[in-house]
Amino acid sequence: MTRADLEDLVLRFTDAFNRDDLDAVMALMTDDAVYEEFNGTRRAGKAAIRAAFAPQFRGDYGTIRFHTEDVFADASTGKALIRWRCTLERDGATRSWRGLDLLHVENGRVKEKHTYAKADAPRLERS
Repeated sequence: MTRADLEDLVLRFTDAFNRDDLDAVMALMTDDAVYEEFNGTRRAGKAAIRAAFAPQFRGDYGTIRFHTEDVFADASTGKALIRWRCTLERDGATRSWRGLDLLHVENGRVKEKHTYAKADAPRLERS
């Protein structure tokens, strides 16, 4: 996988989140993938990860969108970092916070997704 291929995968993965396409997100993850949330909760395997993502994709929290600010990709290690601003629209208000995902990629699919936010809990800022 080239650096351009890795960056493309990261952007397609993020785009699937922004389209609320849980099937597309899961298709880009390995069967034994690991997802570690910003609060340290760890999910292993596609079924557990799908269950963790389901409320977000159903819209339980409002409309969540990730706006890419930077992507750093190292094709030799299969690792990428994407820095984003997340917006949350709910009840007529838009709030946002910054964070990043560290992704480990294996054979063209995400094997690990580690999410970090700027605080213990996302700090909601008016956009």
